[in-house]
Amino acid sequence: MDDEIMIFAAISVALMSAASQSAAQEPPAAPVLSLPAPEQGASLPDTTEPEVLQNAQTYAAYRSDVTLAGERELLSGADLDATMDALSQYYDGDRLVNAQIAYAALVAARNPEFIDAVRAVADYYGTETAAAALTHDPMYVTGFMGADTAGQTVAVAIDGDVTDIREVGARYRQAAYDLQHERWAQQRARDRQERLSSLESASERLDVQFRAPETPAAAPMGASATLFAQPEVVDLNLPDLSVEVGQSQLQPDERRVGRMLSLAALDAIKDGDMTYMDRLLDDPAVERCMAWVRLDLAQCVAAGHFKYEDSFCIAEHALNDVADCLTATRAPTEAVSN
Repeated sequence: MDDEIMIFAAISVALMSAASQSAAQEPPAAPVLSLPAPEQGASLPDTTEPEVLQNAQTYAAYRSDVTLAGERELLSGADLDATMDALSQYYDGDRLVNAQIAYAALVAARNPEFIDAVRAVADYYGTETAAAALTHDPMYVTGFMGADTAGQTVAVAIDGDVTDIREVGARYRQAAYDLQHERWAQQRARDRQERLSSLESASERLDVQFRAPETPAAAPMGASATLFAQPEVVDLNLPDLSVEVGQSQLQPDERRVGRMLSLAALDAIKDGDMTYMDRLLDDPAVERCMAWVRLDLAQCVAAGHFKYEDSFCIAEHALNDVADCLTATRAPTEAVSN
């Protein structure tokens, strides 16, 4: 198996070299980077595999709840409770981490050049050899033709989602100050144990209502909710995202994005077989980050004396800390230093 993995690595380098030569011969123009509908007969993956798709739908539902939290009027303590409970549904164990990775894999899979390169290698060396190499080191996939574009679209989409989460967090942080002038928010919070119990059991109440559209490959790249048909009761109002070639681009976290690209690659060549893909749906570092989110949120709520302090806990831990956990990019200086 080690010899097969070395052979796979060699062909990955060859593909990356070919892509570099092609780029040198034909400098890109400066169009807006978006993925149009696939060409007639183009080879694209089937993105209807249950486990990957179900996880991605959970991520889309989470983003919907973040948006609703940003739109919710804060007129009583019950409104703060509703936001806290809705967001906490997703923070148990690896639920949100797996969901984000699966969603990002669907984004990456909408890049035909990348998926065609993956399938070409699998056809030549065999599916099992390719799958073993992809799971052995997620960084292998970053050398494939089209991987740079796929990785950039993933980074842009996730960055847009993280930015939205931070904006809602800023609203609740400001509300923590504004609500100090409201009589109901100035009252002593005597529901602390009830609040903690509700947070602890929140994950048991999650009911995902999102579904995939019939033609996902034809839609433009954008934030997570653009991949799914939203229920009629939810109006997301999320704009499509794009990157202009030649402008300052995001620096993806290579290992995190590599894991997401590897899942997209495995989904394309293993046709929904989760034997290998389950290994890539986990990201221990991000899972530990989310575990701290839950702990810090619970401690913040327990320490609060007034209801307006719950708004601060939501902003600081249920939103901003989560955004830090979910980011898939690094600052340019950090990327260079590593």
